Amino acid sequence: MNDVMEQVPPAAAVASRSVRVAFVGARPEFRRLVVRGSVLELFTAGFYRFWLATDMRRHLWSHTLVEGDAPEYTGNAKELLIGFLFALAILVPIYLVYFLIGIEAERLQAFASIPLFLFFYAFGQFAIYRARRYRATRTVWRGVRLWMTGSGWDYSWRACLWSLLVILSLGLALPWREAALERFKMRHTHYGDIDGRFEGTGWELFKRGWWLWLLSWFVVTLPFTYPLYKSITWKWWVNGIRVGAVRAESDLRLAGLMGLYWAVIGWVMVFIIIDGALIGIVATAAAFAVGGGKANYAALAQFARDHSYMLFAANVANYLLVALASGAVMRIYLLRGLWQRVATSVSVHHLEAADSILARGDTVSALGEGFANSFDIVGF
Repeated sequence: MNDVMEQVPPAAAVASRSVRVAFVGARPEFRRLVVRGSVLELFTAGFYRFWLATDMRRHLWSHTLVEGDAPEYTGNAKELLIGFLFALAILVPIYLVYFLIGIEAERLQAFASIPLFLFFYAFGQFAIYRARRYRATRTVWRGVRLWMTGSGWDYSWRACLWSLLVILSLGLALPWREAALERFKMRHTHYGDIDGRFEGTGWELFKRGWWLWLLSWFVVTLPFTYPLYKSITWKWWVNGIRVGAVRAESDLRLAGLMGLYWAVIGWVMVFIIIDGALIGIVATAAAFAVGGGKANYAALAQFARDHSYMLFAANVANYLLVALASGAVMRIYLLRGLWQRVATSVSVHHLEAADSILARGDTVSALGEGFANSFDIVGF
């Protein structure tokens, strides 16, 4: 009997489960979603962005598999729209007060611009935290919801003080800022009845990327150093995540995101070249039209002055088209593409610790996400 018992391994000796994260979403499907959404944004004065954001998140969540199971995004566009309208109800009076100060005296307006900027920066940090809380409570995996506690204003003043230290240190304190804020966010993040934490350190991030800080002083190097910095940061962030005993590990390469950023740069340059060529063609055709079959640019300039409203409308339409095309490219490469590359670089260890979790936590309002949208803060 003793021999038999000795052959049975204790529960602690059972091998932990590790799995590679998979992403099975197809780029053409996401591209169609983004292009259609961008066109609808144009015809709805931007209000379709809430429906587009919801569709993109559902696509990304539902095609990301952890041990064969995908998380579910349960948020909806109506919540985002209502949150945005509430945010406007708070922010518009502040803008109005600043406008009235500007009418009263230019000197007061210049003085007021500094505290106004500081207020909106602090408010933006508050919005970032509240938007994260919203997205967390709308994320469900295997029937259990993520949820968050903590104060958005508590996060905001920490972010502001760390940002001041980053400025005073000429950027050297940035790794410690990132580590401190991630620790705050993760210790208030929960999955069911287990708590999150972040074990990455500022020193670890600094050691990985200090040389990029040196190279980035040459502004022309930024298109190269920024993608490298983002690769280092994403890998460092994934490796520091803990949810109970579950931990994540990334093998993202140093240049793993470089192609995505350069694809965006390339496409935006193509759009600008095509746009400039079309403007030139239209202007030349108009010069021939007003010149009676001969290119008369002086007459064209006079026509533009006499019909400035038409020129203004054309410029606005042109700007919106280029902006929406560039935005679509950024969503395809820097949202879906980045998500795919980071997600597929991740391995999750000790998944057995997530097998018997009790559901906890309630949903929160979309007000924070509304604030984030009012500041045009992008987030997964």
